[in-house]
Amino acid sequence: MSSNHLTISEELKSYAILSCLFAGTIVAANLIGTKVIPFFTIGNYQFTGSVGIFLFPLSFLITDIVAETYGPKATRMLITGTLAVLALVLGVTALATVLPPAERFAAQNEPYTSVFRSSLRIMLASMVAFTLSQYHDVWAFDFWKRKTNGRFLWLRNNASTMVSQLIDTVIFMLIAFWGMSDRFTLAFVLGSMVPPYYVLKVLAAALDTPLVYLGVRMLRRTHIRRATPASTAASVGATAPASAPPA
Repeated sequence: MSSNHLTISEELKSYAILSCLFAGTIVAANLIGTKVIPFFTIGNYQFTGSVGIFLFPLSFLITDIVAETYGPKATRMLITGTLAVLALVLGVTALATVLPPAERFAAQNEPYTSVFRSSLRIMLASMVAFTLSQYHDVWAFDFWKRKTNGRFLWLRNNASTMVSQLIDTVIFMLIAFWGMSDRFTLAFVLGSMVPPYYVLKVLAAALDTPLVYLGVRMLRRTHIRRATPASTAASVGATAPASAPPA
């Protein structure tokens, strides 16, 4: 029996899975991001931060793997799609908080609204920071790849991610917290909130370098082993992943 269904290439399957993981990571980080937990104490100062900080380095890990194997065009498509998902979640969340509750939910409506409205500013800040930092990451990754003739994956992974994380942290902190109360002055946000968050993100970025190599190598080996004329012709946004292992 014949079928009109389109065939999904192996490259597209991997790209779709990475896209779902990327979008899920960003949405989850925004939904849980309002909770603050203690990380470590230096002297009398206890550093606290959002639980979402653990997820954002994963997003840069995924974009670097996609950029290395599928190219900048496919990576920008990944980011644009996730931005659309974030906008949808933001809009639905805002709508859910203003809809009148049923009688049986009246007692729970205030805490429900309080939790989700507090997430709205966080989500808005995250959307702006996400857009600028991720598009910069794609540009910087491709820039360093061209400058090094495709060598030194560790260099472009860290160079692009560390600058992008700084952009993400500064923009997010300013939009999310600056002016929230008298305590959150510009000097406090930039001097006391940005540095520790950025240091943690840089450490996470440095630690994920072996995972970038592993992810790229696994994708390339998988697609080389399964490559067919049909699958290689249907690669996403660029040519199929290159056969040469990363430097």
